Amino acid sequence: MFHLTKRKIIGIVLAIFLFNYLLAVYWSIEPDITDIKTLSQQQASEEGFDPVTGYATVTALIHVSETLLGKPGGYLSNDVMPPSVLMDNMPSWELGALNQVRDLALIMRKDFSRSQAQSTEHAQLKIAQPKFNIDHSSWQFPSAEAEYRDGIEALRAYRTQLADPNDPNAQFYARADNLVVWLGEVQSRLGSMSQRLAAAVGRSRVNTSLAGEQGATQSTFAPSEEVIKTSWWQIDNVFYEARGEAWALIHFFKAIEQDFGGVLEKKNATVAVRQIVRELEATQDTVWSPMILNGTGFGLMANHSLVMANYISRANAAIINLNNLLTRG
Repeated sequence: MFHLTKRKIIGIVLAIFLFNYLLAVYWSIEPDITDIKTLSQQQASEEGFDPVTGYATVTALIHVSETLLGKPGGYLSNDVMPPSVLMDNMPSWELGALNQVRDLALIMRKDFSRSQAQSTEHAQLKIAQPKFNIDHSSWQFPSAEAEYRDGIEALRAYRTQLADPNDPNAQFYARADNLVVWLGEVQSRLGSMSQRLAAAVGRSRVNTSLAGEQGATQSTFAPSEEVIKTSWWQIDNVFYEARGEAWALIHFFKAIEQDFGGVLEKKNATVAVRQIVRELEATQDTVWSPMILNGTGFGLMANHSLVMANYISRANAAIINLNNLLTRG
């Protein structure tokens, strides 16, 4: 009869723990940034097409979505087994990237692919966009991965039709007003993220919800000042969610520079896009600390959330500047 001594049991438990820890470390490695211009040219060549207007943006959206599913460990947000069920940094990163995928998929469906408000939506984008809106933690009936794969396949079908010179039904309209709509979504998302990051230290915030408009009202009473502070347990989650959003946006803005090149050049705004990318790339610097620190003010200990908030705010300011350039006559 096989007999386990107490020492053997402890050894097995420690070995299982060490294996899961090392696996979690490997699965926490964030994906590298990809050259979207090269990738779109390569994939267009494989399909036998030229990379037409819109091809780079759709390719970036597909690439970011596929990376969520194909990186080390795969998609972790809905895992129910160790070690991923015990991990929170990478699932938060995934949620950040997914938020940007959802926003771009929506704008692509209702703006980029339509010539005007009365035009019909593209059939494949009508399929793709809702697929990315499933709960990111859903693990069965249906699973998030299955829905996202269906969305990716629909995007691929749209991209193929887009590049086919014999199929005029799929279009991508690289106009300034379309780009402004997407920038508005990004601006709103980054503004919220900046506030959440800054709340790591807790600050009294003046209620400015009705500022700037005479006679404006709101549904219920709100105090003139409130203290906003992110829970200590959520500080690292918010940090990595911001890194995920910034990682996805780097790819999207590089694609936008390709597809909206004529519009940006006419507005002398190409350099503004490159500045946005540069600010976002700063958010991807290596985190050397084994944990996200939450120092206060000008104290001895760093505050990683405030550093990230600075980069996000600078990127958001550059987006506001780009928006102004595009809307200026």
